Amino acid sequence: MSKYLLAIDQGTTSSRAIIYNRQLSIIAQAQQEISLHYPKAGWVEQNPEHIWHSVLQCMRHALQQAGLAATDIAAIGISNQRETTLLWHKSSGKALHPAIVWQDRRTAAQCQQLKDAGVEPMLQQKTGLLADPYFSATKLQWLLDNISGARQQAERGELCFGTVECYLLWRLSGGAVHATDASNASRTLLFNIQQQSWDTELLQLFNIPAAILPKVMDNAAHFATATPDLLGAAIPVLAMLGDQQAALLGQACTAEGMSKSTYGTGCFAVVNTGATALNSQHKLLSTVAWRLNGQTTYALEGSIFMAGATVQWLRDKLGIIKHASDTEALARQSHYQQAELLIPAFTGLGTPHWQPEVKAALFGLTRDTGPAQLATAALCSVAYQSCDLLNVMRQDGIPVACLRVDGGMTANHWFLQALADISQTPIARCGTSDATAFGVAFLAALQLGWYQQLTDITELWRSDITVAPALTPETARVLYQRWQRVTTALIALDLAIPASL
Repeated sequence: MSKYLLAIDQGTTSSRAIIYNRQLSIIAQAQQEISLHYPKAGWVEQNPEHIWHSVLQCMRHALQQAGLAATDIAAIGISNQRETTLLWHKSSGKALHPAIVWQDRRTAAQCQQLKDAGVEPMLQQKTGLLADPYFSATKLQWLLDNISGARQQAERGELCFGTVECYLLWRLSGGAVHATDASNASRTLLFNIQQQSWDTELLQLFNIPAAILPKVMDNAAHFATATPDLLGAAIPVLAMLGDQQAALLGQACTAEGMSKSTYGTGCFAVVNTGATALNSQHKLLSTVAWRLNGQTTYALEGSIFMAGATVQWLRDKLGIIKHASDTEALARQSHYQQAELLIPAFTGLGTPHWQPEVKAALFGLTRDTGPAQLATAALCSVAYQSCDLLNVMRQDGIPVACLRVDGGMTANHWFLQALADISQTPIARCGTSDATAFGVAFLAALQLGWYQQLTDITELWRSDITVAPALTPETARVLYQRWQRVTTALIALDLAIPASL
């Protein structure tokens, strides 16, 4: 009897494959970085073939490291970067265009037109989302309108649309299955989260042919079977879950009111709202957390586009660090009250501003500004943005007594303390190295019958570090007010000055 699970965690900057045993302990893992491309200002793309081959190689390497055969794997679970949009030929699987990444801003003007036309309240009511280029619908519309012949092929049913998990499932099944799950469908601006189906009015609004849409399934189901030629045996795919929803589950936030924040490429704070899709009054997103046995659990989400990606900017563009971990030692040389303040709007601003056109800016430079101050400003910018999210959650009537955190940035102890201090919120770091993969692995195990109910994950969750605020509330308030003033001034300035003079 197969005793292991294989979890795919396909993220924005890397792909991972992790093998778990029946107790959901990690046996082996493999990781491979993938590149992002920036063909124009505000455009972010990836090569679909590179995404697929990175996943395939990681799966093979993980099996090799564990000394296991494919026949030892009982099931595959997939978690993925959400909203990233792909369009491929149904017959060949060849993508018509590079994947348009969730960070991409090319459709900002179109989204503004939707807002100006008064469409956004209808979008929010149906989808829980806002008119923003972050989501898949305008990206897909752009592909259909800008690739020669694409719309005609789509209308003839010759093309497939999907986000990353859908594309991976199609490749794993050898092109036999074109399906997505409820959590990822809910991020497209095309899916009615109240009715749990693709919405005809939205398809008409964005001019999307229904023929290219995938089937929407529960998050734990028999999605497909990976073909034997890939790993050496046929393996069922039994769980799919968007990365932030997977982290919510991996953090054992199974009860209404429980929340987590994941610090990967971006930062996403998510709170479980149970059977109710709440309508935020402060521009939080209402989304599907998971759908199991036809029953939907919802969540409210705050989205920050630049978290770990800001640290990558320090490394790859400024060259002031060689490794992300170098920021901790640098930040210890400075302090929160430094003059330097970074607003990391490299791909616009998310919650609560939703300003896709705003550009990043660094304020308060002095002759003393150096690598330590830049690293501190970068880390603090993520803490300040997290404070933005927690504040609007509280304004929506959802107090966060303790924030469960995960993701690569949480290895930085200085950042954890800054997060607790600036937000004035106790922090509990997940003891599992990858809450996202852990969440989808548990869902696959649940589908296999290894566990009996969703709440069984609470017995598996552990926190390895808890951090209490050490800064006085008054000092934290003054620091945060400066952040708010500078952010508000930047938005006003950036909107008043054209991008190109």
